[in-house]
Amino acid sequence: MKRRVLITGGAGFIGLNLISHLQNRHDLDIVVLDNFFRGEQKGAPLDQVEVIVGDIRDEVLVGKACENADAVIHLAADTRVIDSIGNPSFNFDVNVKGSFNVLEACRIHRVPRLIAASTGGAIIGEATPPVHEEMVARPLAPYGASKLALEGYLHAFAKSYGMQCHALRFSNVYGPLSFHKGSVVAQFLRDVWQRKALMVYGDGSASRDFVHVSDICLAISLCLEKKDDARSTYQIGTGIATSINALIALIRETVAPGFDVNVEYQSAREGEIRDTYSDISLARRHLGFHPRTRLAEGLRSTWQWYQAFYAAQHAGAA
Repeated sequence: MKRRVLITGGAGFIGLNLISHLQNRHDLDIVVLDNFFRGEQKGAPLDQVEVIVGDIRDEVLVGKACENADAVIHLAADTRVIDSIGNPSFNFDVNVKGSFNVLEACRIHRVPRLIAASTGGAIIGEATPPVHEEMVARPLAPYGASKLALEGYLHAFAKSYGMQCHALRFSNVYGPLSFHKGSVVAQFLRDVWQRKALMVYGDGSASRDFVHVSDICLAISLCLEKKDDARSTYQIGTGIATSINALIALIRETVAPGFDVNVEYQSAREGEIRDTYSDISLARRHLGFHPRTRLAEGLRSTWQWYQAFYAAQHAGAA
């Protein structure tokens, strides 16, 4: 008998990649709930799954979407750190109230498993890396605080109602289908294509843990199958720190010889963490998670997707 899996935010960057990752699973019926806030993705696999158009802030709609679900993968969120500082109310409304609607619908409709996208560095704040699950949370921006609230509710619902609730703390995700993302790799590749200088806030020595979206999909699918897991929170990344300057050097190699990469350095921004990378030992041990895609390889596949994306846009406009 097929299991019904609801993916909130399934029309987003990670969601679309996850649909493709899970589509060969003949034991799953995939349902997507998305408000298409950033527009419909062209060439996406959405025509092969059930799609519910709506917002996680709509309590009634979320309840209907969760009916008869065997698992919910909660990806829908406002993920923009700097924007959350400018408009914390919107971030709270989506990430806290919206997520609570999902949790409550899962409780009411007895959905046994909920896997939610969280974040590592944004929750922990400035701390000596690597970031791990036992660190005290000290978020620097409302975005991190909203994900901390989500994790608190996941833990409480698991203990109070016997639900299997898991938070996967993603590090800095990149990969194909990321055109609308504001994350650093997506922004840099868009700027390279448009012959713009890459804007670096700080001196470029700040570091991140860049994880390819295929490895994020792998972690989610492993968590979907995990039985009797007492742990509720996992750091998901590569466990490798890469400076922004080192990232730019790899991008130069990736886009050469057709594109020049120019860089402008500006003052560091408030609310952004300087250095962070993940300790993924618990995910390795408990989920069997082993990231497969090296950064150089992942950048090549992502750049190839961007080239195809822009070529298709140009052909459509011609």
